[in-house]
Amino acid sequence: MARDGSTLDPLPNPLPRPHGELEELKRVWRPPSGFAFITAVNNTYVGLFYVGTAFLFFLLAGVLALLMRTQLAVPESDLLTPDRYNQIFTMHGTVMMFLFAVPVVEAVGVLLLPNMLGARDLPFPRLSAYAFWAYAVGGLVFFGTIFWDLAPRGGWFMYPPLTSTAYDPETNADFWLLGIGFIEISAIAGAIEIVVGVLRTRAPGMTLDKMPVYAWAMLVVGGMIIFAFPAVILATMLLEIERAFGWPFFVADKGGDPLLWQHLFWFFGHPEVYIIFLPAAGMVSMIIPAMTGTPLVGYRLVVLALIGAGFLSFGLWVHHMFATGIPQLSLSFFSAASMAVSIPSAIQVFAWIATIAAARRLRPLKVPMLFVLGFFFLFVLGGLTGVMVAVVPFDWQAHDSYFIVAHLHYVLVGGMVFPLFAAFYYWTPYVSAKPLSERLGKWSFWLMFIGFNVAFFPMHLTGLAGMPRRVYTYDAWLGWGPLNMVSTVGAFVIAAGVLVFIVDMALHLRVSQEKNAGNVWNAGTLEWLPSGTYSTRSIPIVTSREPLWDQPGLSEDVEAGRYYLPGAATGRRETIVTSALDARPQYLVQTPGPGWPPLVAALGTAGFFLLLTVKLVWPAAICGVIAIVMVLRWLWASDPGPYHAPVDIGGGITLPVYCNGAASHSWWAIVVLILVSGSIFASLVFSYLYLWTVSPEVWPPGDALPAPGWPLASAALLAASAALVWWSGQRLRSDSAAGQWRLQVALTLGVLLLCGALGLEIAGHLLAGLRPQDSAYGAAVFMIIALQGVFVVAMIFMGLYTVVRSMAGLLGAQRRVTFDNTMLLWYYTVAQGLASLLLVHSFPRLVG
Repeated sequence: MARDGSTLDPLPNPLPRPHGELEELKRVWRPPSGFAFITAVNNTYVGLFYVGTAFLFFLLAGVLALLMRTQLAVPESDLLTPDRYNQIFTMHGTVMMFLFAVPVVEAVGVLLLPNMLGARDLPFPRLSAYAFWAYAVGGLVFFGTIFWDLAPRGGWFMYPPLTSTAYDPETNADFWLLGIGFIEISAIAGAIEIVVGVLRTRAPGMTLDKMPVYAWAMLVVGGMIIFAFPAVILATMLLEIERAFGWPFFVADKGGDPLLWQHLFWFFGHPEVYIIFLPAAGMVSMIIPAMTGTPLVGYRLVVLALIGAGFLSFGLWVHHMFATGIPQLSLSFFSAASMAVSIPSAIQVFAWIATIAAARRLRPLKVPMLFVLGFFFLFVLGGLTGVMVAVVPFDWQAHDSYFIVAHLHYVLVGGMVFPLFAAFYYWTPYVSAKPLSERLGKWSFWLMFIGFNVAFFPMHLTGLAGMPRRVYTYDAWLGWGPLNMVSTVGAFVIAAGVLVFIVDMALHLRVSQEKNAGNVWNAGTLEWLPSGTYSTRSIPIVTSREPLWDQPGLSEDVEAGRYYLPGAATGRRETIVTSALDARPQYLVQTPGPGWPPLVAALGTAGFFLLLTVKLVWPAAICGVIAIVMVLRWLWASDPGPYHAPVDIGGGITLPVYCNGAASHSWWAIVVLILVSGSIFASLVFSYLYLWTVSPEVWPPGDALPAPGWPLASAALLAASAALVWWSGQRLRSDSAAGQWRLQVALTLGVLLLCGALGLEIAGHLLAGLRPQDSAYGAAVFMIIALQGVFVVAMIFMGLYTVVRSMAGLLGAQRRVTFDNTMLLWYYTVAQGLASLLLVHSFPRLVG
């Protein structure tokens, strides 16, 4: 049953809707013209910007790879100096992993998911636009450092102590730490958008078991980003604070440990491999059924395999640390986990093969299928070498050799780049008036496939012959020259294949949201419905996994407006929010149109981090203020209130245009943000406890800690602030002026209590003589306090913003989304503060 009690049976076929509704829909969703076009926020344009920028970074990183291969083509080459080679090597890996692989995954998701799910747009279009512009501006400035000899040179993994101030005192490493740190924050913003979008904006009837496999893959990947990326964000914070202020997290002489960086980095780094692979696998699971005309065999097993691979990937990070001297029991556990993760991948491969075998008739081999078959070969070979390096004795021999370089590229390029090119050829008709060329596409494929194997297969042999990775040259007598020359030739053949693809795009890509090439593959999923800037003309009811195959006449009925929401019901952009499990319509959300605040906020955020890198504190602070003001400005208009009358969306279903509480999509976004915050805090707790296991001698005895009265007083203030927020919520149930005034006073007092609790904790440790520069213990304690301080500052802004909304008459018993979101994050801040106090003041007493 729908929210109003009606069913979701397919709508009858009345006469087409009035022509005026379609014109109104086009007017509402029309993008801005001229230079203001860059302020567009709907997914069709932001997604294209995103994909294009990510592909640009792919090309730039590829040019760096060609420079490295040219340097290594012959022994004792002096094309590049050692320092320049290190910069190029570091930038190649960093750009490929952080500026291409993960962003392009999110970019394709932003572009495809709304149409694939039958939605008009993702639920937070301005957040997508903000994430894109922060990534694009920050990434381009970061890449530009290579032209001014400011590029990082510590490897894309940035291991300390080589990247500490003692060995790298210049700002090169800071560009990596601050630049990549905030780019990962933009990735998390994209993940929040995708997770909430997949769960809450599906077409009516699209239950979880009818959701396209690609949507499942993006949902799993969004969850992985939420739990994996906080570790690398924390790691970059720790190393940057050590470099800037001398807090010794990684300095062994003061109780720190460089291996802490590896634990945090690879806890992110190995899930990232699957964050890259799983969306590519989802694409393959969409392309093969369309190319064979056969539904995917083993749909449920494939979905379970996606979830299983995502879960198991978090148990593999020590896979990269077998040679660091960790205990034998740990080696055995992580070796077994490294082998176990091959099972979900194998399930997907066998399902794809079974789907091809089940094809009713053999279709001509098209370019997308060629790239898919190339992916089969390369990824399986990469998986086999992955099982080899999961065997600890072999890993000890092959570690840090070119065998690992070969394995890495077979997995990442074979497992992600080839499916991505298949996706480019498959989905270009979705955005272009013309499909890409079959002839040029086949040239591109064979050049890339042959070139890749010529380039990287010999590296297995080079590595087994003893060539270490990350060297800028080698002696002729070692005998590695011929194999390196072959690899270099292969790299240029790959470049030729990519160049053919670029020529194909230039000749045939004609982006058009009014008239695309259409469903040239006769695929069965919703993204191939006729569409415009507004996505589909009307939002259909979904009754199967391949609705275009199983629901005859669906395209014509959707285009005629015979399904839900055939026009702009509220005169604004809107989409249907459905329940997470069974996709029942719940309410209509009005999404924002184009505007400058997301773009300006992104520029301010990028300026803040990049100016901090070069120690321009005051200009950085100004940029930070601009970013905050712009975010608050776009948030101000995001809560229009419950004053619009319920809307008839068709089929006898009437939906409200506002929602409070746990059913609200913004409530779900805050919950996801809390999960991200909790992951950062959990990573910091792990760091604190890990440093104790390494150097317990720097931990103070219990009598050297602040007196118990300090943490008890701080805890009391935290609890009191939470009680005030709860009491404010009770007052908000009344729309009286007195209730609003009490809420304003209570929230203001609550902010002061949070600040007081933080101040007491700082004062207690300072009076006890603890300084963060003295030991890893002091650094860990003050880092926990600093993280709590970040949340206190956030609650100052959110609390006072809520007070101002109340004073402006924009808060009430029904219009309370702003308060509910503030309350959720406030409760988390208090819970994190109490947990911090318990850890910092109890643990040393228990183990001392």
